[in-house]
Amino acid sequence: MAAKPRALIVTADDFGLHPRVNAAVEQAHVSGVLTAASLMVGAPASSDAIARARAMPNLRVGLHLVLADGDPVMPRAGIASLLDEHGRFGSNMVRDGIRFFFLPHVRKQLAREIRAQFGVFADSGLTLDHVNTHKHFHLHPTVLDLILEIGREFGMKAMRLPFEVNAPLWMQPWIARVRGRLDAAGIVHNDYLVGLADSGQMDERAWLAALAVLPDGVGEIYCHPAVAGESALTLGMRAYRHADELKALLSTDVALAIRRLGAKTGGFADVLSGLQAN
Repeated sequence: MAAKPRALIVTADDFGLHPRVNAAVEQAHVSGVLTAASLMVGAPASSDAIARARAMPNLRVGLHLVLADGDPVMPRAGIASLLDEHGRFGSNMVRDGIRFFFLPHVRKQLAREIRAQFGVFADSGLTLDHVNTHKHFHLHPTVLDLILEIGREFGMKAMRLPFEVNAPLWMQPWIARVRGRLDAAGIVHNDYLVGLADSGQMDERAWLAALAVLPDGVGEIYCHPAVAGESALTLGMRAYRHADELKALLSTDVALAIRRLGAKTGGFADVLSGLQAN
């Protein structure tokens, strides 16, 4: 059997989190190898991100659904069971995942927030290239099923499959379920992902090492670039090397390595065109 041709999507997550992230996304797309970005529609700098995206028609923008460690778009009164005392989604994903699965009233509120985030993205006027979730919460079966149900209403055609080639064996059944659900729903996806093991550390060295052994098929490399600043973007990102990740996206050596692959590049809509199920 012939090997599948290579295609590569280069995505920046957390678009809209901070003006420093938005500036990095713009630089990396205009002057570097970035082809896509995942937008947090409820984040503090989302309006700035949307304005920048409108001025970059070749940047493919997707919805980065936030259901953990971030800000909602719904008023607290409608989703109170999802939020902590500060009005934000918490960071205890194990506890929240159990509640999503077992508590009907929590699932109802979760569906309400997911639909609201899709709606805010639709109102932006941007074309929906793909959908993924902050901290890959769509590995949770309840979250995934709700996204598939609600996303269909908003024209969702592609999602990220968070499968890294060297993922631990215990992850395989979860990944297989996600892949099966996406395929059954007619939602196209990448074959593998690069960046999980080096989240926040995708510097030029990590990029060149990954590109040297990139598998065949449709790959996505994701990262978290931001221009340099005096403080961490969030407490959970204190160890992230955002400026080094931006430098890698602007690297001429990285760009040359991608060109040498002969891979088709772009967003999900570009590299997966023609694969959407009827």
